[in-house]
Amino acid sequence: MKRIYLDHAATTPLCKEALSAMQPYMTEYFANADSTHFLGQESGNAVLSARDTIAKCIGAKSSEIYFTASGSEADSWTIKGVAFANKQKGKHIITTEIEHPAVFNACEWLKKEGFDITYLKVNKEGLVSIEDIENAIRKDTILISVMFANNEIGTIEPIKEICEIAHANNILFHTDAVQATGTIKYDVKELGVDLLSMSGHKFYGPKGIGALYVKEGVKIDSLINGGEQERGKRGGTTPVYLTVGMAKALEIAVKDIEQNNTYIKKLKAKLIQSIKDENIAFNGIVNGNNVLPGTLSVLFKDTLPGIVLHNLDIAGVEASAGSACAAASDKPSRTLLGIGLSEEDSKRTVRFSIGKDNTVEEIDTTIKSIKSIVERLKKGN
Repeated sequence: MKRIYLDHAATTPLCKEALSAMQPYMTEYFANADSTHFLGQESGNAVLSARDTIAKCIGAKSSEIYFTASGSEADSWTIKGVAFANKQKGKHIITTEIEHPAVFNACEWLKKEGFDITYLKVNKEGLVSIEDIENAIRKDTILISVMFANNEIGTIEPIKEICEIAHANNILFHTDAVQATGTIKYDVKELGVDLLSMSGHKFYGPKGIGALYVKEGVKIDSLINGGEQERGKRGGTTPVYLTVGMAKALEIAVKDIEQNNTYIKKLKAKLIQSIKDENIAFNGIVNGNNVLPGTLSVLFKDTLPGIVLHNLDIAGVEASAGSACAAASDKPSRTLLGIGLSEEDSKRTVRFSIGKDNTVEEIDTTIKSIKSIVERLKKGN
């Protein structure tokens, strides 16, 4: 059976261009990027080039890009690093209830270290209120962290407006842009953000590599101590081939962003229109500019928790219950609870996330599978 992959929000396949760019640095130019001999210099130059490419893709300076092992590390580094570097000013951080576990759990850890965290609610579409952010600000607030786009329902937050509020109150602003990067075209200088996280495997790059943008002049403590890699900010031997692959994948994603989004939106619209049913509801924002083009969160009413996802898997359709990072937990989704779903309905929800390589035929097959499953469940089979 041919499998239909509709879980691109969890991870994407490695594009052939990235793989091709990586291969020489896995075999021929394998040296440590910090070595001073010829092969080391070749590796070091490849890292510099990758850093420069990523910086250009988001409107940053090369010196503002720091490589990490993942988006989660970049998030955790931001939350903890900014907190401890600025604790003399205050110990209050503002974020939302629907953040990725990498941000949420880092904030929970900081609470044990004496920091005060305000978790803001969102509306039924997953949007945080600008007014709530303004009302939450205190004299001792040092950081506001709001994700660019939600990983479960795809809602895009008003990042630029939130950033302006933060800066008007002399507060640093961070956004987790793991889901947004490569899908939403942005410029960090236009947005005004101080820190931004991304992850290579979300835009057809390799796993095991992420990056953190840190605006020049922002104070942040190290999370991983070791050697002088990443300009003394993050210890650990640089994985040259991963940085090269990430840079190539992002370069291609940004170049093709409009073409890919137009195509993906058409596939998503077809899926939405074709599966509309009295037993189906769509969570969050379905269409428009405030939602990721390929993400669709679907509630299958009056079914047993997990039954639709199980049946889809049998039918060869790869979807998910929500965030892959929380899949091992029995706890209901914070995002789905945050937009007003009950615990039971959160477990009846399936996330479909469409990618650039999906075909119309695959969407047609998925539609048939969903309709068949819904009809069988209505009959009690």
